[in-house]
Amino acid sequence: MSQKQEIPGYIEGDRVLSFDDWCKLNGFSRSTGQRLIAAGNGPQFIKLSERRKGVTVAENRRWQASRLIETAA
Repeated sequence: MSQKQEIPGYIEGDRVLSFDDWCKLNGFSRSTGQRLIAAGNGPQFIKLSERRKGVTVAENRRWQASRLIETAA
């Protein structure tokens, strides 16, 4: 029986999401994610290899917070 390895909380924000995982986490398609990045409206990605990029959990949270909108009271 395999056990899921726990990630310490102080490391969780440093965990890297693949581009696909980032899109899934935020509920949009790859093409929408690509459009956001091309327009300069996405989070800052890191280059994992020549063909792969990723985003940290902490950077995704920062990006989400930057997109909050004010609602009329």
